[in-house]
Amino acid sequence: MTRRTEIKQALAAQGVDSDIVVKGWVRNFRGNNFVLFVALNDGSSLQNLQIVFDREKHNAEELKKITVGCSMSICGKLVQSEGKGQTVEVQAETFEVLGLADADEYPLQPKKHSLEFLREIGHLRFRSNTFGAITRVRHAMIYAIHTFFTERGFYNIHTPIVTGSDCEGAGQMFHVSTLDPKNPPLAEDGKIDYSQDFFGKETNLTVSGQLEVELACMAMSKVYTFGPTFRAENSNTSRHLAEFWMIEPEVAFNDIHDNMDLAEEFLKYLIQYALDHCREDLEFLQERLLQEEKSKPESERSMPLLEKLQFVLASDFERLTYTEAIEILQKSKPAQKGQFKYEVKGFGTDLQSEHERYLVEKHFKKPVILTGYPKEIKAFYMKQNPDGKTVAAMDVLFPQIGEIIGGSEREADYEKLKNRIEEVGIPMKEMWWYLDTRRFGTVPHAGFGLGFERLMLFVTGMTNIRDVIPFPRYPKSAEF
Repeated sequence: MTRRTEIKQALAAQGVDSDIVVKGWVRNFRGNNFVLFVALNDGSSLQNLQIVFDREKHNAEELKKITVGCSMSICGKLVQSEGKGQTVEVQAETFEVLGLADADEYPLQPKKHSLEFLREIGHLRFRSNTFGAITRVRHAMIYAIHTFFTERGFYNIHTPIVTGSDCEGAGQMFHVSTLDPKNPPLAEDGKIDYSQDFFGKETNLTVSGQLEVELACMAMSKVYTFGPTFRAENSNTSRHLAEFWMIEPEVAFNDIHDNMDLAEEFLKYLIQYALDHCREDLEFLQERLLQEEKSKPESERSMPLLEKLQFVLASDFERLTYTEAIEILQKSKPAQKGQFKYEVKGFGTDLQSEHERYLVEKHFKKPVILTGYPKEIKAFYMKQNPDGKTVAAMDVLFPQIGEIIGGSEREADYEKLKNRIEEVGIPMKEMWWYLDTRRFGTVPHAGFGLGFERLMLFVTGMTNIRDVIPFPRYPKSAEF
């Protein structure tokens, strides 16, 4: 029996007039009284494979079962195509409809569908060209991430999903409990007695694997975690998800400058990998975006996708301090004319996406890395600078998206870290294990976090983060 050939392989085949078995889902079909043409796709390629059925050779009742959305297996001969739009096609000899699709009810008909509609049929949207392309690019980026770190001697660490710590101090976490919500055990003070819970303490879904991956860093030197993270932030926007994936490397003996070098190298590697291995899908996504933005004034249109990716590769990232950035922003035309939605008030201003994009797209015209942020607007674990006001933090800023990476050199001094934990009000009893790494052989170390879906937004040119993760989780939505 001839083995199945993936459609991607069939389209790239050099030899023709060969027997072939292909399987997939019908995207479209057309024909006349003599011949039926079926466009078949199995997810391996953006392109469909044309299957040609000679009506005289096949049972008419069986051919009627072929509808958009049905699945098929076809045995036939791969030949050069004489028609336009494809170089090869399959002349069907035998076929089987593996799974019928009700022609009247199948929602994904061969026409243009809005992204909003496709979110409503999330169980089927993988079959659209757009989400097929996004899925292939997402896989390529996952592979590239692991390849980048493996080639550089990093070890992948699986950090816990259920945790008793709040890495960011944000307080917007999903609780994990097996206690009866209607009748939980109470302590003497009237509060829920979590000592009787499954883990013997209050636990949550993690917001970051950073604190735990730091523990591995203190022995393995170069580590990274790549896993799901969760934020119970009631934000129903195109930029927020309740469940998303984070890549977080941590490197012993690195300072903030080494950290910036690693972040720049990492991002350029991923973007180059996408250009080298996902060109067809990226060109399709670029054209989709161009069509979507046709009605917009030219000044409001996005940079073409491939041009935007090359923009990142073209230059060394500009590096400057937060204080220098504030001065540039205050002197800028948008600030002088009151065009920023959020005013840049001076040192201590928490920069917004519009400020970050101005620095990247208008002022420097290249990606930017900002360092030396005020300690009050950054996390407790960041290394305090000698000035007493700033920390050795860094944010990498990209066009059209603003911040794509956030990181820092970590505070390695036990007393300084302990004092900072007390300042921000984190219970010391929850952080003893983290502080121990500063008591027993502490070293300078640094790391950063890259939100994977934020990267996917940039690489694919999509504008809603719900469209770059297979099963988006956001307020009032956990449907699929």
